[in-house]
Amino acid sequence: MRIVFAGTPEVAVPSLNAFVESDHEVVAVVTRPDAPSGRGRKLVASPVAQRAEELGIPVLKPEHPRDEEFQAQLRELAPDACPVVAYGALLPQSALDIPTHGWINLHFSLLPAWRGAAPVQHAVWAGDEYTGATTFRIVKALDAGPTFGVMTERIRPDDTSGTLLGRLAEAGAPLLVQTISGIESGEIEAREQPEDGVTIAPKILVEHARVDWTAPAVAIDRQIRACTPAPGAWSTHEGERIKIGPVTLTDHEPLEPGVLEVTKKAVLVGTGTVPVQLGEVKAFGKKQMAAADWARGVRLESGVRFGDEG
Repeated sequence: MRIVFAGTPEVAVPSLNAFVESDHEVVAVVTRPDAPSGRGRKLVASPVAQRAEELGIPVLKPEHPRDEEFQAQLRELAPDACPVVAYGALLPQSALDIPTHGWINLHFSLLPAWRGAAPVQHAVWAGDEYTGATTFRIVKALDAGPTFGVMTERIRPDDTSGTLLGRLAEAGAPLLVQTISGIESGEIEAREQPEDGVTIAPKILVEHARVDWTAPAVAIDRQIRACTPAPGAWSTHEGERIKIGPVTLTDHEPLEPGVLEVTKKAVLVGTGTVPVQLGEVKAFGKKQMAAADWARGVRLESGVRFGDEG
């Protein structure tokens, strides 16, 4: 098939690579416009744009896919299908109607579970045992189109959203290529999603990532892993925000929620149940470091409480 691939972040790159290595013809890539990055806030092309340029594939960067100029370019390219991985913009019906077989999305959940922008984060936070990836035809309703294929992946006890998404991106790439091939050959048909089992996975914002130390340790562990690497779980110490990496549950005697116990080699924090041991933390303006090193650097003593403003 003639395809126009749509995607933006790093997790979309494995699928782009898989299509380049397949029998399909990648005639162009659609991605989000260059965005400010780093301390200098210089405009930087998306990971998909960078990879496409390395491969010599034309890149389209519309401000919005409803733009008439973009849609005219797409019609001129005459794609048979547009496979999509985390493109990052809503597609109007006028754009959806252009490719012969539509826009086919690789979504990182077992639809109809976790429709929305952050399916992997919500699966980790909810304590799901399994997740996966689903290919489906995009329609106007959020992630509600008919599905083609699915793969499953176990969520490991130490998975962060970052590690899990990395595995899904790699394992999902051949699924998306196989879906496009199956549509071309007529060997697979779309199936409507069931009405039961729909859950929504909206974007997780910074304010959602603040740790409530009165929650059970298991819930805190899930929240922190779900928010790693982004937006980053956090608490405060002396009025400054501290980013908190994955923690370890302990069988230590209880501490009051948020209260720290500091030893030479570890920093424990009380929760609504058992204390947790901090892994790595990142103080404002500092590099990420082991919690014990941070504690020594700020001369942290046992008995202080996260959230106290000093």
